[in-house]
Amino acid sequence: MNWIFEPWPWYISGPLIATTMAALLFVGKNFGMSSNLRTVCAALGAGRSCDFFDFDWRGQRWNLFVIAGAVIGGFVAMHYLSDNPIPQINPEVIVQLKQKGFESAGSSYLPDELFGNHAFPSVKNIVLLLGGGFLVGFGARYAGGCTSGHAISGLSNLQLPSLIAVAGFFIGGLIMVHVIFPFIF
Repeated sequence: MNWIFEPWPWYISGPLIATTMAALLFVGKNFGMSSNLRTVCAALGAGRSCDFFDFDWRGQRWNLFVIAGAVIGGFVAMHYLSDNPIPQINPEVIVQLKQKGFESAGSSYLPDELFGNHAFPSVKNIVLLLGGGFLVGFGARYAGGCTSGHAISGLSNLQLPSLIAVAGFFIGGLIMVHVIFPFIF
């Protein structure tokens, strides 16, 4: 029974994801996490003031269960199925983060220097968090979906725009980690 406490290898998790995608395609559904924000906004009445949210959100209720399951599953896995309450970070990354001033690296998954309450008086941190949030939201909308939607659902449907989007996500991530992050910190 110890296998449940370990990360599952690709040959277990990959086919499980593929089976889930096949089932969704079979019933005519598309998977994606960013679409849930649109569904929640529409359910809360945002369609009265913005045409983008003016659609029959009830047809997407099933997708809200996906996001609820992701939150509940993450909580259960972290608190009940993990021997280590702090997710493991590569030791080389911890050393690099500490060299850049993130002293909490290794003892916290999210660096307190950037995400802790004491970081909010910093104008630089507020600008970074708001700017990053805006770019993620704008990018997901501009690309017609988020990384999970394009990489899992779009690629399984053999959609060329999803392949281009996924390549863009990887290139953007590499630029962020190797160019922008060192420049900012």
